[in-house]
Amino acid sequence: MSEHGAGGQPTVFIDGEAGTTGLGIRERLEREGRVALRSIPHESRKDVSVKRTLLQEVDLVVLCLPDEAAKETVALADTLPGGGPRILDASTAHRVDPAWIYGFAELEQAQADAIRRARRVANPGCYPTGAIALLRPLVEAGLLPADHPVSINAVSGYSGGGKSMIEAYESGRGEPFLLYGLGFTHKHLPETQAYAGLSRRPIFIPSVGNFRQGMLVSVPLFLDTLPGAPRVADLKAVLTAYYAGQDLVRVIPADGTERIEPEALNDTDRLELRVYGHDTFRQAVLVARLDNLGKGASGAAVQNIGLMLGLD
Repeated sequence: MSEHGAGGQPTVFIDGEAGTTGLGIRERLEREGRVALRSIPHESRKDVSVKRTLLQEVDLVVLCLPDEAAKETVALADTLPGGGPRILDASTAHRVDPAWIYGFAELEQAQADAIRRARRVANPGCYPTGAIALLRPLVEAGLLPADHPVSINAVSGYSGGGKSMIEAYESGRGEPFLLYGLGFTHKHLPETQAYAGLSRRPIFIPSVGNFRQGMLVSVPLFLDTLPGAPRVADLKAVLTAYYAGQDLVRVIPADGTERIEPEALNDTDRLELRVYGHDTFRQAVLVARLDNLGKGASGAAVQNIGLMLGLD
């Protein structure tokens, strides 16, 4: 049985609150003041019995852990009466598990309600958030075949690379620009393919720039290879209709601009989508901009916490 906090507030335990995502979630929740936060004393954080007791006392636990540790905590919760507390997992461990709900509230019309009802929710990855937001509406509308060869390029601030990368950059040892994932097995690929609705595995090559946070995800398209030979305006119309009425995901006019930088949405939880293109050349580039620590991580988690606890 969970114990509500002062004033009947729901209680939340962040397992792994010292990491970048955990800290971001905690700071947002403390600022909003809608939940009571519970923690394990540092000296007891590896004591399974202490964790078991806390899991029985809270309404929701947020996992900001490596995949294997996240699975262990879920297994522990499953042994508790009623399956333990509701769980939001920020790791990649359960993102394509059919028993879990994918925590991208704008994925489709019914997704927010599915998150509200779910006992187990997987928070999306930062790169997939941008790629899925761009691709899924086009696949569902039939403008982009599910088996179309798709390439996804992305650049993120170094804060998305974890403790060692953050330390390297903040000590002046980080590279100005770095391509990675060149083994074609990046951990975000399964969820990107699954929730974008792609039957063909996309090529995904991410990169890191020498800035702390911010992200651009881009998808180039040859319009004359798509069914019905759509125009640039057709792509934009589909995206605009898909996200009509959404607060955090917006389709923004490109307005003839030929440059976009990744940091404009830092410290927000917004996601901006743009369609750049040239009908004469029959080419387009879809671009998503977000804060990799906001809508790409902690911001999405707090949005899901609000949905799961009925605070939205």
